[in-house]
Amino acid sequence: MPDPARFLVVLDADSTLIRNEVIELLADEAGRGPEVAAATEAAMRGDIDFAASLRSRVAALAGVPVTAFARAVARIEPTPGVRALIDAVHDRGGRVGVVSGGFHEVLDTVAPDLGIDMWRANRLAVADDALTGEVDGPIVDAAAKADTLLRWASEHGVPRSLTFAIGDGANDLRMMEVAGLGLAFNAKPAVRANADLVMGRVDLADVVALLPR
Repeated sequence: MPDPARFLVVLDADSTLIRNEVIELLADEAGRGPEVAAATEAAMRGDIDFAASLRSRVAALAGVPVTAFARAVARIEPTPGVRALIDAVHDRGGRVGVVSGGFHEVLDTVAPDLGIDMWRANRLAVADDALTGEVDGPIVDAAAKADTLLRWASEHGVPRSLTFAIGDGANDLRMMEVAGLGLAFNAKPAVRANADLVMGRVDLADVVALLPR
């Protein structure tokens, strides 16, 4: 049973925890970066269904060698203020989780380095040391993000009123709705319009002032 926590902060990964969109980094390896970037933008605005969009974008990765994961990790830039936020959460007895429509293959390296307590993301199917162009297992979509936040809160004994959800895209809205406080960060217009609070700067350290003392 996980240790109890005073409160819980759950972040999206791409364009929230980190400044990059990992699927675009991987698509660069297949020479399809601009095409995938345009599809990602449409999905984050909420113009198209996230799961269908993800499947089509992952299909563009077919044949990319698994060695591309290390190159993607090397290009990742943590969002300004992320370490200050994580340190403050831990200093005040909270836990930090990341739930992402991105990929475990990259988050499994990035999350421990940043001090994240738990994380969940999609997995990419691999055959013969290359991506097959398919997602392995159920897709982490908007509903899965919301369910994950609630499950982590229950596991750590955190009341829903003391949960914080931070995200930028339309697939973060369900998670933000079920949280005690939903924060739009570096966010698309639909997210800014529906969040409890909109963060003005792209600096996660600004969230520290909102945390329980």
